[in-house]
Amino acid sequence: MAEAALRLKSLLEQLLGAPLPVRIRAWDGSQAGPPDAPMLVACNRRALRRLLWKPGELGLARAWVAGDLGVEGDLYTALALMSGLIWERGEDARSLTEALRDPEVRAAVRGLVKLAGLPLPPAPPREEVRRRRGHLHTKRTDRRAISHHYDVGNDFYELVLGPSMVYSCAYWPAPEPDATLEEAQRDKLELICLKLGLKPGRRLLDVGCGWGSMAIHAAREHGVSVVGVTLSQEQAAYARKRVADEGLTDKVEIRVQDYRDIVDGPFDAISSIGMAEHVGAARYLEYASVLQALLKPGGRLLNHQIARRPQRDESTYHVDEFIDAYVFPDGELAPIGSTVTQLERAGFEVRDVESIREHYALTLRCWVANLEANWARAVELTSPGRARVWRLYMAASALAFERNRIGVNQVLAVKTPESGDSGMPLRSRTWGTGQP
Repeated sequence: MAEAALRLKSLLEQLLGAPLPVRIRAWDGSQAGPPDAPMLVACNRRALRRLLWKPGELGLARAWVAGDLGVEGDLYTALALMSGLIWERGEDARSLTEALRDPEVRAAVRGLVKLAGLPLPPAPPREEVRRRRGHLHTKRTDRRAISHHYDVGNDFYELVLGPSMVYSCAYWPAPEPDATLEEAQRDKLELICLKLGLKPGRRLLDVGCGWGSMAIHAAREHGVSVVGVTLSQEQAAYARKRVADEGLTDKVEIRVQDYRDIVDGPFDAISSIGMAEHVGAARYLEYASVLQALLKPGGRLLNHQIARRPQRDESTYHVDEFIDAYVFPDGELAPIGSTVTQLERAGFEVRDVESIREHYALTLRCWVANLEANWARAVELTSPGRARVWRLYMAASALAFERNRIGVNQVLAVKTPESGDSGMPLRSRTWGTGQP
């Protein structure tokens, strides 16, 4: 069909109820839309069929991952322009069911069906998680979810994360973020060590230890003994080699172990960096209680966790479809207030909360730049679909942090004994000044 782009643009605008802010190029080579805007490329009719069979974010994600839909021009600009129509419509946006009550919307859908051709639903890309029935956040399902995300290949993560191999928000302490990503990740690890008050002879548990960066830094720079636990076999093997290469095998032990199975406490300190997002709301009090029980009296927990904005009606919260299907299966975000409440319910005294939201946007833009600079190698190590998943996920997340749709916080909590002696300095935010 000639001029498919113009017809597609018109139908989509009827469906969305707003002008399309990007230019469209269709499978027949036709184009329509603002001339200077980024180009949304519908490579084939299958892209349209994916949207019709799964309207909304998941249909778009499937088309992107499969290569049926692409973007020419700046990806950040395209996502920013589209976000108002797709991701940021707010709690008051009408549902598809409500929209279909509108005769004009129904007519637009019929037009899209005709334009899409054969109505058979395309199979989801192989990178999509295949759902199984059962309870969320059991030890088995958590292990499977962690494997999906982290067992992509250590070589792939090296391309994206860089030499630091730290997969969490970096920290730029200077007013102008002119440090390298590796320097900012080192500064983040050092900040956590200082908040935890690590000293030679003390014992640290690093929950969700990743590729061992926190464990190695704490042992090498602060002389502590560290137990790091992960559910990823690939992470553990990589971390153990790094520990051996650093000559720290007498200081650092890396285990493939669920935090709920740790029995060799107590510890002087616990770091949980980017791990609690996997716990789930139903299990969060259990998570906090387990960590509290593993600490000595006066022991500290540093909980570094992504947070979402609270909703007027929390019962309507649902996990982001794209993230759940392709990135973090079963992951859940909670408002910072809920996290603090659960930590206190578990018996912790919360002493400090620091938001570092803008730092995560900077971090993600560095990771996207690394991926794009090594695109061919990333595709070779994983798959075209997996590389597209990561590019979209990280770029969209960078915008979400920049726009305050999500945040990230470091919460410092103490297992304060009944005597009330927390062991904390009288003044907060004195990290690195020599106080205990």
